[in-house]
Amino acid sequence: MLFRRRVKPTWKEKLRIWLWPRRSWRRSLTYLKKRVLRLNATPHAIGAGIAAGIFATFTPFVGFHFLIAFAIAYLIAGNMAAAALGCGVGNPLTYPPIWAAMYELGRWILNAEPMDGKAPPGLAHALTHMDLKDIWGPVLKPMLIGGLPLGLAFALLGYGLVYLAARSFQNRRARRMADLRERQRRAAPEAAGVAR
Repeated sequence: MLFRRRVKPTWKEKLRIWLWPRRSWRRSLTYLKKRVLRLNATPHAIGAGIAAGIFATFTPFVGFHFLIAFAIAYLIAGNMAAAALGCGVGNPLTYPPIWAAMYELGRWILNAEPMDGKAPPGLAHALTHMDLKDIWGPVLKPMLIGGLPLGLAFALLGYGLVYLAARSFQNRRARRMADLRERQRRAAPEAAGVAR
């Protein structure tokens, strides 16, 4: 294989690299940014795809985020690859604050009674046995209601930032390509004159 390692990394090394990239977070984020900007799509499609992924992250339906993002991206003419990358906003570092904000905003919108720091009775059993009717009221409903405005706000912010970045990147690339074609066009007659 062309890119196979000579010495296979141990599971500890794989875990370390997964938690902390070998060549720094900055390089990894720069790579991700370039992957998004180099997608072969319009700036709207890239921005809409990222927005769909971000919005899907703000739903309590873990495990269905990609499907939700793809459905939303399809409806708003977004890029599917960008939607998948937008789902990366939800990760083990960002889920706790996202879920807490969704839950608290949902409780505030629904005017739910204060929890005084205690879980509703029977919630632990409902969560471990995945009884939807028992976790809908105290957990999922507030998270869904709170996640919609938060998801919409962050999706619009993500769309705007990615749209502007993609448009700028594509315009710069088009200018560079036009300059290169112009230089090649000017050099062609000179090269033909030398060949005679």
